[in-house]
Amino acid sequence: MDNIVERIVEFAALYGLRVIGAIVIFVIGRWVAKLVRQVVERMLTKGNVDTTLVKFAGNLTYGLLIVVVVLAALNQVGVQTTSFIAIIGAAGLAIAFALQGSLANFAAGIMLIVFRPFAVGNFVQAGGEMGIVEEITLFTTQMRSPDNKVIIVPNSNITGGNIVNFSAKETRRVDLTIGVSYSDDLQKVKAVLADILAKDERILKDPEPTIGVVALADSSIDFAVRPWVNATDYWGVYFDTLQTVKERFDAEGIQIPFPQRDIHIYRDPSSLAPSA
Repeated sequence: MDNIVERIVEFAALYGLRVIGAIVIFVIGRWVAKLVRQVVERMLTKGNVDTTLVKFAGNLTYGLLIVVVVLAALNQVGVQTTSFIAIIGAAGLAIAFALQGSLANFAAGIMLIVFRPFAVGNFVQAGGEMGIVEEITLFTTQMRSPDNKVIIVPNSNITGGNIVNFSAKETRRVDLTIGVSYSDDLQKVKAVLADILAKDERILKDPEPTIGVVALADSSIDFAVRPWVNATDYWGVYFDTLQTVKERFDAEGIQIPFPQRDIHIYRDPSSLAPSA
């Protein structure tokens, strides 16, 4: 019985302080990890970083610090942590290879959130798709197409190609090409086009619209008609201007040519000779 008590006392003397030290390291380390997470989240929030990225960065920082704290506590007890570190490293490498596609989307998601090439509500063309951005997550971006379909695009597809943001600027230029006949008076055509644009209140005065001959095509003289509008008025002006041009040209006697082809038929004179 005395031997058992002596062994318990020796064990307590040998490992008791280590266990207490490990507990202290874990408690204090956990408190420090929470404090660091709060500091990181506060700094990112002040930098106007997206909320999704703020939460993710805070949780990632906290998780990494907790791993370090646990390893430090185990080392205090006397557990060899070298093997644990090797196992964690090998597991991380294996997971990285298995999830390399997801990690690429994740990295691309961080780039989209940090650099902000577009925001929710913008109309963009990206990743081979076109639509209004509804949500940006760490792995995918959700769009709504003009015909109200939901499109989910992997973030790596977006950052790997060109991004066209139609909503980035407040104004846009409407590019129209209007063809008229070679027999029409070009000055009259230009005056009619200018009058059409001047009567549309949605068209901006500054910068001034551009109207000029852009091409002498095979069957028409093409005018470039390029008014500037607010981005929200783009399609309305586009459609209405085309309709008004057709109506005014009809009223003014200006022809809008369409493809035509003259066919000449030649007969072999021998085929017209009377048969014997």
